[in-house]
Amino acid sequence: MKKTWLYIAFSTVLFSLMEITLKSSGGAFNPIQINWIRFTIGGIVLLPFAIHSLRMSDMMLHWSDLKLFALTGLMCLVISMTLFQLAITYDKASTVAVVFCSNPVFALIFSNLILHERLGRANLISVVVSLIGLLIIVNPAHLTNPLGLTLSIASALSFGLYSIISRYGSIRRGFDGITMTCFTFLVGSVELMAIMGFTKIPVIASTMKQVSWLEQFSAIPFFNNVTPAYFWLLFFVGVGVTGGGFAFYFMAMELSDVSTASLVFFIKPALAPIFAALLLSESILPTTIIGILVIIAGSLVAFLGNKKRQKV
Repeated sequence: MKKTWLYIAFSTVLFSLMEITLKSSGGAFNPIQINWIRFTIGGIVLLPFAIHSLRMSDMMLHWSDLKLFALTGLMCLVISMTLFQLAITYDKASTVAVVFCSNPVFALIFSNLILHERLGRANLISVVVSLIGLLIIVNPAHLTNPLGLTLSIASALSFGLYSIISRYGSIRRGFDGITMTCFTFLVGSVELMAIMGFTKIPVIASTMKQVSWLEQFSAIPFFNNVTPAYFWLLFFVGVGVTGGGFAFYFMAMELSDVSTASLVFFIKPALAPIFAALLLSESILPTTIIGILVIIAGSLVAFLGNKKRQKV
């Protein structure tokens, strides 16, 4: 049991530092470029664990599985994580971290709409309470950064949808979480690489440069600023956060259960703003603190409700 909590602690700290580390790059990397780099590294780090899992389950990958990984890679990397990276560019790391942690709320809603899973009382209360917490942090009456907030919510929503698609695929094919995540990362990275190459076509690059909001997506670089000066940052976000964070999360899940491992996402909304204040000198508003506590309360309702249901 001590090993489980150690894995949860490592995963929580790594995930809580994600937004802060990406923000600290200071715009040295294009949003899609940094996603491509870190998820390619993360997928490679997870690959030995995924291969081991497949061998232990006596399973093999088939060409038809590429369709599943192409879809999850599109939803996770190309859509959700691109929106996430853009949100960090336009908003505070602490705000993005807290809003993104509401993705389980959207996952619960999508599970009801897509998988027709009934929302239990605890989960329904969790959705309502978490949305109230999100509204407190957002504070629509004093909204100063609608773009950053919109990108954060869109990222959380699309990640929640990715979670349900991934779950549906893993149930049908019998893949565990680490296998689904590993090949989602690898195939999604190939998709990102194709998009990056597409933006380098001269006609497309020049056309995008003429549109203000598309200019940053013109001729997306592959290895710009991949230098010794940024080695440790790239190593941490690729090997540590993206690879190690998910590896520790799934190892905790294997030693315990889903609800216990999900404590990672319940603690992060409280821990990430603290790291942002200490490392980036970001201020934490009283409303943000209240909203964080409300979201944690909502998450704990779902956690305790799921634990009780598992015991029945």
